[in-house]
Amino acid sequence: MKNVGPPPTAAQPAQREHADGRTRQGVARLLLERGPLTAAVIADELGLSPAAVRRHLDALLADGEVRTRDASTRGRRGRGRPAKLFLLTEAGRGRFGHAYDDLAVAALRFLADAGGEQAVRAFAEQRMATLVERHRASVLANPDPGARARALALALTHEGYAASTRQVGAGEQLCQHHCPVAHVAAEFPQLCEAETAAFADLLGTHVQRLATIARGDAACTTHLPAAPREQHHRTETQRPEAAPDAGQTCPDSFREPV
Repeated sequence: MKNVGPPPTAAQPAQREHADGRTRQGVARLLLERGPLTAAVIADELGLSPAAVRRHLDALLADGEVRTRDASTRGRRGRGRPAKLFLLTEAGRGRFGHAYDDLAVAALRFLADAGGEQAVRAFAEQRMATLVERHRASVLANPDPGARARALALALTHEGYAASTRQVGAGEQLCQHHCPVAHVAAEFPQLCEAETAAFADLLGTHVQRLATIARGDAACTTHLPAAPREQHHRTETQRPEAAPDAGQTCPDSFREPV
């Protein structure tokens, strides 16, 4: 006699939908912190089957939260289609802290109309000064420039920026894989400029801003040269014309600093 299980309850579809939502959020967060990634890498990282990952990616694609691009390759590649990478769109990033973007943009537009660009710049500088002061002691407690960079990344991660560092040439590269104000900064670059200047002031060295999420890059990338303030003290927000190692943008990975 064939065994028949109990009929599904009304709660089971809701439970499956809730589980799907959590898994989809996990896929999106992995793309935020590690993207762009292939479906195979996502499946391996999350312990899911490739078919399950593709189902969630298809849903995110349909909702406009994810887009694809072919993986760039160096040298010759075998026959077949190039690997497809998945990365978050601006709508996808909206899952992670853009609830008040429209209000912030409206407020800064009003401030710009009332006080001009200098008023917006003063606001941006004050915002970063407040953030820096919260973490100045923990960052400056490290005498080594590399340790200071890692301490800054940890502080930024605590502020919601999903930041990490890696050594590049004679310095460190600071990678911010999420920016809570990216949508606002796209219209008001003074926010990015104030952030760059604050990094330079805190670390005591000039810095180079190589990429920003606000300009459409996958991560905000800042090169932190291991040079004392006495030799250099300037900030750069443009992409350098020639910076062999420093000019590389952040790798497709995120590891929370320790």
